[in-house]
Amino acid sequence: MRNILKKSWALVGAGLMLTACDDFDEINVNPVAASADQVQVEYFINNSIISAQMNPDVAERSFILYWKVAAHYQEGGTLSAGGYNDGWTGAYYNQVASWLNAANTAIEIAEGHISSGNTQPYTGNLLQVARIWRAYLMSEMSDNFGPIPINAFQGQNPEFSDVQSVYYFLLEELKDASAKLDESVATTDRLRALDPAYAYDFIKWKKYANSLRLRLAMRLSEVDPAKARSEFEAAAATGALLLNTNETFKVQERPGWDALSGVMSREWNAQFLSQTLFNTYFNLGGVESQAQLGSTYHPYIKPANWMGQKFEEHFATKTNNPTAGYWFNGLPHAVDPRAYKAFVIPGDFSNPNFSHYPSWTTDARNTKRTLIDDNGGVVKEIDAAYTWNSTTNGSWGAKGAKNRLYTYVGTIPRMSHQFRTSQSQRVFFGPWETYFLLAEGAVRGWSTPVSAQEAYEAGVTKSFEYWNLPLRGYLVSQEYNRNGTSASWNHTAEPPATYSMQFENGYTGATGVATVKYPDNHLYKNGTVKNDHLTKIITQKYLAQFPWLPLEAWNDHRRLGLPFFETPAVENPLPNLPSLTASNYMDSKVEFFPQRLRYPSGLQNANPAGYKQAVGFLGGEDAVTTPLWWAQKR
Repeated sequence: MRNILKKSWALVGAGLMLTACDDFDEINVNPVAASADQVQVEYFINNSIISAQMNPDVAERSFILYWKVAAHYQEGGTLSAGGYNDGWTGAYYNQVASWLNAANTAIEIAEGHISSGNTQPYTGNLLQVARIWRAYLMSEMSDNFGPIPINAFQGQNPEFSDVQSVYYFLLEELKDASAKLDESVATTDRLRALDPAYAYDFIKWKKYANSLRLRLAMRLSEVDPAKARSEFEAAAATGALLLNTNETFKVQERPGWDALSGVMSREWNAQFLSQTLFNTYFNLGGVESQAQLGSTYHPYIKPANWMGQKFEEHFATKTNNPTAGYWFNGLPHAVDPRAYKAFVIPGDFSNPNFSHYPSWTTDARNTKRTLIDDNGGVVKEIDAAYTWNSTTNGSWGAKGAKNRLYTYVGTIPRMSHQFRTSQSQRVFFGPWETYFLLAEGAVRGWSTPVSAQEAYEAGVTKSFEYWNLPLRGYLVSQEYNRNGTSASWNHTAEPPATYSMQFENGYTGATGVATVKYPDNHLYKNGTVKNDHLTKIITQKYLAQFPWLPLEAWNDHRRLGLPFFETPAVENPLPNLPSLTASNYMDSKVEFFPQRLRYPSGLQNANPAGYKQAVGFLGGEDAVTTPLWWAQKR
C-alpha cells in the first residue's frame, strides 16, 4: 500500500491537497506515512471530481478560450482562428494528468483493500465508480490532444497509445465497470457527502456509465462503424441509461478562487453571442418574439422578412456567414426560445440576468457606439439597445479598426448572468444527450429502445425543461433557421437555394431587397443537404449542450461537420489558418477549423520518447489542424 502511495503522490504532488473535504486534509497530511487502513478510496475520487471542475486559471483558458471558442459557443481570436498558447495548454495538460492520477490512485487503493480483505461493503462499488470517472477523464484528455497513455501511472515516462486503442480501452472499462456495480449496496451519510455528483447513488452511476458508453461509441461512427454499432447497441440494451433530469451528472459551483469556482465566472470574459448561435437560433421553431417578450419589447421586433442594415465598409464580408455585412437593428421576428434565456438583450437592464461585468467599468450599460472613417471621423452613431447581433470570428482588417461596436460589451448580447456567479451546477452529462445519441443511432439503423423521432423529440423536450420553457408548438415548426434547418422531425424538405429579404443601406437609409443564400456546408454531404434528420439531431444537440458541454459540441463538429460553422473572416490573412484565403472562404473545409490542441512543450522536454511516439500515432504533425483518428479527414 505504501508503494502505491509513494508512486502516486510523487506524480500528483500538491494538487491532491485541493480537495474540499476537511477529512481528506486530516488523514492525508502525510500520505506516504499513512497506513493501509487509514487511506480511504473515496477521498481520492472526491478530489478527482472536484479538481476536474477546473481552477479559474485553467477554466478561463481551457473551457472558455479553447473549448467554447472552438465550439463556436462564443467568439474569440484563439482556437477557432488557429490560435494557440503553450502556457495555457501546459497548465491544462498538467491539471488533467493530476485528476487522472487521483482517479487511478483510488483504483489502486481499492484493489489493494480488496486483495487484503480490508474492505467496507461499498469498496467494490467505489472501485467501479473510480474506473467510470477515469474513463471520462481519459476521453476528455484524448479528445483534446489525441494519443495519450493508457497506463499513464506506471513509471515517470509512460508510453503513449493511439486514439483507437484508447477508445477501445475506455469502452471495455465502461462495459465491465458498469456490469460490476452492485446497485443494492447501502451507503452512509459520510460516504454520500464525498461524491459531489451523485452522492454515491450507484444506480445513477451505472446509468451515467452506460450513457457515457453511448457517447464514446458514437464517436467512432465515421471511422469504425462496426465497432461503434456493436458497443452502442450493447450499451443501449442495458436498460439503464441516463434519461431523467434528476440523473444529470452535475457538480455544484461556489464563489471563490478554487476548483469549484464557476468555469465561466471571470469578469473580463465578455462571452458574446456567437455568430453560429445567432444563425442557428434565428427563426428556429417559429416561436415569435412577441409571444416570448413583454409588450415593452414589441416596438423593437422586426418583420419576418427583415435582414437588417447593411454596412459593407465596417462589417467583414469575406466569410461564408449568411448574414455577413449586416447589423440587425432590432429583435428577431421569431427565435429559438432558449436564445433569450441563454443571452440577454443589450440595454435590457431590468432583466435580473443582465450581466454588468466587468464590474469595474460601466461599459455594459453603454449601448451607443460609432462607426468611423479612415480619419477617425464619425460616420454613424448606433444605439444597440434592444438589438440582436453577433460578429464573425477572424480578421476584420481595416473594417474592424473602423467599427467600435462589434466587440463591445454594451452592444452585443452576452451570456446570462446566472452562469457567471459561481452558483450554478456544472453539467457533465444531461438526459437530452442520451436521447440525441439514441436518435442518431436509430437514424443510422442501429438497434435502439426508442424510435428516432421519439428520442429526438424527447431530447428537445428535456432541453426545454432545463431552461424551464414551454414548447409552444416548437416541434411542429417548419420554419427554417439561417442555416436552412427546421425543428419538425417530419419536415425534411430542403430549403430553396435563396430567399428574399428586405434591408436598409445603413449609410444612406435607402431600402432594398437582398437575395440571401442558405450556406452550403461542404463538411456534410458536400453541402447538398441542410435539413435531413441527422442535421436536425445535431442542431438540437448543439443548442441543448450550451453552455456546459462545449467540448462535446466541438467533438460533434469534428466528427460530422454539423451544425454549420461559418468560416473565420479573412479580410486579412490568418497566419494560423494558412489554408483559408480570400479566394476560398465560401467553402467549408476541415483545415479551416481547429482539430485538436498541440502537446505542451513541457511534454517534449520531459518525455521526448513519449512525445515522439504520440506524434507518430497522430498521422500528421503536432498541429492544431491535424484531425484526430475519429474525426473527418477531408
